[in-house]
Amino acid sequence: MNRIKLLIVDDQEIIREGLQDTFLLDDDIDVIGLAENGEKAIQYCEKLKPDIVLMDVRMPVLDGVEATKIIKLKWPQIKIVILTTFQEIKYVKEALKVGAEGYLLKAIDPIDLIAGMKLISRGGTFISKEIAYLLIEQMSSEIPKKIVGENQNNYGLTEREMEILSCLAEGLNNTEISARLFLSLGTVKNYISNIYAKLDLHDRLKVARKAIDEGMV
Repeated sequence: MNRIKLLIVDDQEIIREGLQDTFLLDDDIDVIGLAENGEKAIQYCEKLKPDIVLMDVRMPVLDGVEATKIIKLKWPQIKIVILTTFQEIKYVKEALKVGAEGYLLKAIDPIDLIAGMKLISRGGTFISKEIAYLLIEQMSSEIPKKIVGENQNNYGLTEREMEILSCLAEGLNNTEISARLFLSLGTVKNYISNIYAKLDLHDRLKVARKAIDEGMV
């Protein structure tokens, strides 16, 4: 397995260096650069071609959302992971629209952070559970009340699949769904695969949003 080339972007030096120290613990990840703003991040992407950019949101010169937009247009193969706080959740929605693959809280456990980078490098997405909850709460509050319940199930979902869908809309991970519904992890994964196929989607957050937008949960 090739080592993951990681670029860290944050306007605070102590955070940049702290993140770099975290990845020194892992043999599969190389921190190839540290940038203090979005403009520098773009320059580093041009020169260093990282696999993943770990990007702060609020920075001087050019913020993380605008930098993500430019990087994704120029180098769509580069994966972007947004670092955020609870107070900056509105920026996560903007980053979603421009193609970021991950959304993490700055307070994330280092072990989870390393695991998340590896998952994203393999083509997955990684969203902190707390961020997923906040996004889903916001999406729910934006839906006109009259829509909810009017379009319960036009996709041929079974009763059990609807239960799984409801759990996904709550932001539960597979282990939590397994415990709640007394199902094995393998069974949960199979149901989720079926839901993805019937909704023609392949992303947990998009599935959750569709379920909420269309009043299925």
